Amino acid sequence: MEVLQRLFEQHFHAPPASVQPLQGQLGGSGRAIFRLSTNGASAIGILHSVREENRAFLEFSRHFRRKGLPVPAIYAEDLAQGAYLEEDLGNTTLFEYLSAHRHADTIAPNVIEAYRKVVAVLPRFQVEASRDLNYKVCYPRASFDRQSIAWDLNYFKYYFLRLAGVPFNEQALENDFNRLTRLLLAADHDFFLYRDFQSRNVMLRDGQPFFLDYQGGRKGALQYDIASLLYDGKADLPPALRQQLLDDYLDCLADYIPVDRAAFMEHYYAYVYVRIMQALGAYGFRGFYERKAHFLQSVPYALKNLRWLAHNVTLPVALPALMDAFNNMLGSEKLQSFPASADRLTVRVFSFSFHREPPTDNSGNGGGFVFDARCLPNPGREERFRQLTGKDAPVIDYLNQQQAVHQYLASVLSLVNSSVSAYQSRGFKHLMVSFGCTGGQHRSVFLAEQLARHLRANSGIDVELRHIELEKAGR
Repeated sequence: MEVLQRLFEQHFHAPPASVQPLQGQLGGSGRAIFRLSTNGASAIGILHSVREENRAFLEFSRHFRRKGLPVPAIYAEDLAQGAYLEEDLGNTTLFEYLSAHRHADTIAPNVIEAYRKVVAVLPRFQVEASRDLNYKVCYPRASFDRQSIAWDLNYFKYYFLRLAGVPFNEQALENDFNRLTRLLLAADHDFFLYRDFQSRNVMLRDGQPFFLDYQGGRKGALQYDIASLLYDGKADLPPALRQQLLDDYLDCLADYIPVDRAAFMEHYYAYVYVRIMQALGAYGFRGFYERKAHFLQSVPYALKNLRWLAHNVTLPVALPALMDAFNNMLGSEKLQSFPASADRLTVRVFSFSFHREPPTDNSGNGGGFVFDARCLPNPGREERFRQLTGKDAPVIDYLNQQQAVHQYLASVLSLVNSSVSAYQSRGFKHLMVSFGCTGGQHRSVFLAEQLARHLRANSGIDVELRHIELEKAGR
């Protein structure tokens, strides 16, 4: 932590007044992520022990910035300590924006427009920025080659199929993997492959997309990244929207290189399959092997995509053993027992005033958590904040500068995360979390917003957020 504070002071010429851990952004990467801020200046600090990944991210970031691509600026670095400081792009990922503006398969037009902006930028990474990129810094491979593909397929075989108890014929499956690999490598693969191009790695700031987490990038085929975005299981995009966005992407790609759509589509669904298998391998490793149950909440979405592919796509090569394994997955009682989208946990988050009764629970499960925020510094005591709420930037900045607020929120997140994990593993459907303060306008609203944003990063959760006092005031 001291190294990040030192880098911040070197860049901004002032020590950070606040250091906030961003647990919701830690995911499965192994990196520790913090927001450091003081006097209106802020930055994101990263601590990560894998030097090669850090080096790739830093060099790629500087290259992309030179090309005018929307990626974070690098403020400072200390590779020996596994630390670097980058531009703060805010709090809203594309996934969170999608989650907050959809009802089942009905997705708001502003979200669709955000996705269209994202697919329009992708060819710039793949083609424009690829031409003079230093692929020597790629980690762990310089290209998505036969070895990379074998790693992903074996990850799926041993960490998902094997641990999920899905039967398969090892040699027959290996034969299919070889046939699939030949098909994948027959596509032109002389482009930049972002590797993890999905909705959690896109930040939205002022309606514009910014891009993160390309440290695993390497040379590869065009099809992989657009498949990653459109078949991102957590996003659960409707098939018609996936097709619309694929058409938009190919139209944008044609501005950079000649596009043979038939040739592109000949390999496209093979890359959809390999990306889904890579994701399932990760779910299995984190969920079955490391026993982090919330990763298994994504399995039903992958199965939904596989079911759609089985009914709508025929690959140009026969893969009977692999298709049998998929069918066994779709028929597995164990996998079907994971909560489906309609059975997800719903967490209802409230802010309220202690001048009135706490919100009542109508699910029949009791009141859940009620947190008292009156112990925290009160913005309402300062004239400049009196007419504002915990959703307004000046109040957010004020509270973010209070170390007590970060300690309080960290304790809340630890308790709620533990309950969410237990509720999901036991199939519970409802959890309620309420924050109270004196007027229900500043501290409680801020905390409720922070928790809701944190929870929306978990694809196995539906989040309902209400601010009781703000609703009464029509705000």
